[in-house]
Amino acid sequence: MLFYALRRLFLVSITLLVASIVVFAVLEIVPGDPARLMLGINATEDAVAALRLQMGLDKPLVTRYFSWIGGMLTGDFGRSYTYSVPVMELVRERMVVSLPLALLALILSTTIAIPVGIFSAARRGTSADAGVMAATQVGIAIPNFWFALLLVYLFAVTFRLVPAGGFPGWDAGLGPALASLVLPAIALALPQAAILSRVTRSALLDVMSEDYIRTARAKGLPANTVLWRHALRNALIPVLTILGLQFAFLLAGTIIIENVFYLPGLGRLVFQAITQRDLIVVESVVVLLVATVIVVNFLVDLAYGWADPRLRTR
Repeated sequence: MLFYALRRLFLVSITLLVASIVVFAVLEIVPGDPARLMLGINATEDAVAALRLQMGLDKPLVTRYFSWIGGMLTGDFGRSYTYSVPVMELVRERMVVSLPLALLALILSTTIAIPVGIFSAARRGTSADAGVMAATQVGIAIPNFWFALLLVYLFAVTFRLVPAGGFPGWDAGLGPALASLVLPAIALALPQAAILSRVTRSALLDVMSEDYIRTARAKGLPANTVLWRHALRNALIPVLTILGLQFAFLLAGTIIIENVFYLPGLGRLVFQAITQRDLIVVESVVVLLVATVIVVNFLVDLAYGWADPRLRTR
């Protein structure tokens, strides 16, 4: 298991290096001068020159890359031009909203999807299975932002059970903070639960057709024992893959939902940075999100090795 983890860690390091080069290169090939783009077309030459000097744009390309990546390794993501504060400070402020939101949505999605997928697989071909598959198809088809607006109308406007938007901060107490995250978490979780439940059902049906499952049944083992002890663990590989991808999506892809609910998270920060042409923030946050996705996939690889020992030798 140790060799398996070290080999995956080496691949993660290479992937992070390549990803940082790609993000840096994409920013470099943006048409025009980044400093002028950030200041606008009416900026004076002196202001543009000062910003170029502040951003280090007067240095060679290779020097700028190593200076940038070295700063990120030490926690220095640069300084936001719009907010006039270090980018890392902005990330910390927004992460306390986005990370709990992503975790809450992932917990809701997993809690709903896996039992539903198991239920549907155990009743393959029945009306219950058909009903579940129809419901999940609807869940996949509905855009999460439309579902979010529907939730706001029902539970915030009509019944007034939870706030319609905004985030009071964790200082206001655990209850008010979680209440402001409930609707966005549900809006994010249900479409993901629909996908995950279909994957769980498909993976279980594939495993249930294997020879060792037929052997277990032939030995007279109860159906529940065959399902939970022999089939479910071997069906977890594709489920873990989807879980890893979903967490990365929930953390990095919440721009629309955070804007619908007016949440001060990472997604809204990226949106604001793009509209305000704050390229330093965009570059740093994108690299951070890419690194998060890669690290999550690394943890999923380790989970693969736990779920299926045969993968440790590959």
